[in-house]
Amino acid sequence: MSLNRKDLLGLKDLTADEITLILDTAEPMKEIIQRQIKKVPTMRGKAVVNLFYEPSTRTRTSFELAGKYMSADTINISTSTSSVVKGESLKDTAKTIEVMGTDVVILRHPVAGAPHILARHVSASVINAGDGAHEHPTQALLDMYTIREKKGTLAGLRVAIVGDILHSRVARSNIFGLTKMGSEVRVVGPATLMAPEIEKMGAKPYYNLEEGLQDADVVMVLRLQLERQQKGLFPTIREYARIFGVTKDRLKVASPDVIVMHPGPMNRGVEIAPDVADSVEAVINEQVTNGVAVRMALLYLLAGGGNPHEPAN
Repeated sequence: MSLNRKDLLGLKDLTADEITLILDTAEPMKEIIQRQIKKVPTMRGKAVVNLFYEPSTRTRTSFELAGKYMSADTINISTSTSSVVKGESLKDTAKTIEVMGTDVVILRHPVAGAPHILARHVSASVINAGDGAHEHPTQALLDMYTIREKKGTLAGLRVAIVGDILHSRVARSNIFGLTKMGSEVRVVGPATLMAPEIEKMGAKPYYNLEEGLQDADVVMVLRLQLERQQKGLFPTIREYARIFGVTKDRLKVASPDVIVMHPGPMNRGVEIAPDVADSVEAVINEQVTNGVAVRMALLYLLAGGGNPHEPAN
């Protein structure tokens, strides 16, 4: 079974059935990760290139491991040491990579829409690993997989996304994905960090943390992008933490079996209290593990072809 599409550029254009297929395919992939020997021949002979124009640890490493666990030849290209620093365009870089026989290009880029441009110019599959403040589809998919794993379903859940909504590609992809899967999505934060027309995207804005967390089944805390602070979007970091920081006390109004998520990296003591980050409610480490499984599923669906259960020789 496949996605019947060449690329994964965002969740805005995916159907609920396609999202379900990806999440279902990730389940046997997670079983592979938990084996003593984490290797299957599913993508033997396939070449996967990680092309990252922005720094990344979790996403890049996760894709690299996903490819290697399925026996793909995985190559990382750092733009700081490539021809990009000499002025080569994204299109020319992609064409160069493609003529080397690449099957999948995983792109992270600071400009929104860059993966869409790339996909039009190469025959290889393109996976968006984050483009500007636009989308981060694989993060949202691993978030949804984690929620479904913990809650058994996505339909009917109350999900509160807290923090810097304005600059968050993670928030956008989660809103697109979760609403399609039947979740009620709330976005919580100061008015200056709220994305415009958020309600048209399917989410309900809250400007009071306690109101937004009321009876929430899932609390997704976003990193406060400290590099934006100098733009005066909120008074001080301490003030933000006092009003919008997720603490044990504030979580008391949420559902008794609430789970807490964070895409990382965390600013402990700012958007999330340390005792919340390390609590039994937190599923942050599970998100990292599930990220590898979901990315294995995507590589398999876009460029696989073997039995994902079959061990490598």
